[in-house]
Amino acid sequence: MRRFLILLAIVFAPAAAAQQAELSDAAEDARQAWFAHDARGLVADGPRLLVQLPGADPSVALGPAQATALLRDFMVQGQEVETVVLAAKEVEPGRGYVELRRSYRIAGTQEVRIQSLLLGYRLQRAAWRLVELRVVE
Repeated sequence: MRRFLILLAIVFAPAAAAQQAELSDAAEDARQAWFAHDARGLVADGPRLLVQLPGADPSVALGPAQATALLRDFMVQGQEVETVVLAAKEVEPGRGYVELRRSYRIAGTQEVRIQSLLLGYRLQRAAWRLVELRVVE
C-alpha cells in the first residue's frame, strides 16, 4: 500500500506543479499585456469578463470585444513605468487569483502613481482564462 501511495505522489505531483506553473505563465502574460497596453492580449480568448475600474461601478460581464474596448480606453490614460506580478495562486480547484502592481504616469505629468490589478482566472479546457479584472487605487 505504501508503494502505491508513493507511486501516486510521483505521478500526480508534477501535474499539480504544472497547473501552478500555468497560472504563473498566465500571470506573466497578463503583466506583459498590461505593460504594453495590449488590451486584446489581456482579454485573450476569455469567455466574458467582469471589469471594475476606479470610480466606476462594476460592469456586467462583457464579451471580449466590449472588454477590450473598455480596457483600451482606460489604458491610454497612463504611461506605464513598471508592472510586476505580486501573486499567482490557485485558491480552489480551477479558480486562480493574480495580483499585479502597476506604476504609471498620467499623460503629460512626471508624477508616478501606483495601482493594484486583481485578476480572477478560471481553468477551462486546460488553460487559465481571465474572468474578472479589478483596478484598485
